[in-house]
Amino acid sequence: MKIESVGVLGAGTMGNGIAHVFARSGFKVMLCDVGQRFLDRALHTMDSNLEREVAKNKITAADKAAALERIVPTLDRSKLAECDFLIEAATEKFEIKSELFRDLDRICRPEVILASNTSSISITKLAAMTKRPEQVIGMHFFNPVPVMKLVEVIRGLATSDETLTSVRDLAVQLGKAPVEVNDAPGFVSNRVLMPLLNEAIYAVMEGVATPDAVDEVFKLGMAHPMGPLTLADFIGLDVCLDIMRVLQEGLGDPKYRPCPLLVKMVDAGWLGKKAGRGFYKY
Repeated sequence: MKIESVGVLGAGTMGNGIAHVFARSGFKVMLCDVGQRFLDRALHTMDSNLEREVAKNKITAADKAAALERIVPTLDRSKLAECDFLIEAATEKFEIKSELFRDLDRICRPEVILASNTSSISITKLAAMTKRPEQVIGMHFFNPVPVMKLVEVIRGLATSDETLTSVRDLAVQLGKAPVEVNDAPGFVSNRVLMPLLNEAIYAVMEGVATPDAVDEVFKLGMAHPMGPLTLADFIGLDVCLDIMRVLQEGLGDPKYRPCPLLVKMVDAGWLGKKAGRGFYKY
């Protein structure tokens, strides 16, 4: 099936970035969320990010206008029935995503692929919520989506070869570099990254070093563009905690236990950059 229109469910940081790259690549995009304020914020963010690309001569002003015209915001989930491809970018909690997949399975045409931008949750479990498990796949973009090249393409137990090929080709059309991985907690990226961030948080909690010092070690000694605690703040400490809990539950190894300081900061509402405070103030 030729994919011309794409539905993006969730207009947060990842959802608006995904909508941005699809619209910039010529696809019609229906962006759906539960509140008008989320859609308004997403449209403002996309406008600003596209303008930044114009300023850097990556696209023209006409390209920007055309991309924004391709994006249709909606609060009505049933309108996603018009789309040829669906990608979910909701909160990283299985109970929320599973409900959405049940609903999308009901709404969408039988031939439509349902993808998830999940960074850690089992694609096989999400597929089992539907009557089309062979057409469910993970399509994990990285933040900031318009800039980062990688897309982890996650194959669930039932995902068909046809679905995998379609999504891999779609990622290439977006100018991304798809890398295929199998379904396992955290996949590759977060199975490796999150324990590193978690251990950096332990180093702070145990008084080994300040957040600044931990980050400087990684920037100067390992040539990381930003330190692990700055990165955790940018990802969102609540997201980091959710992923660590998925790893702990899914792999059953105590090494994935979330650092108590991470739990305490999330409980306090210190979620990182989006909240104005995490390991740093913003």
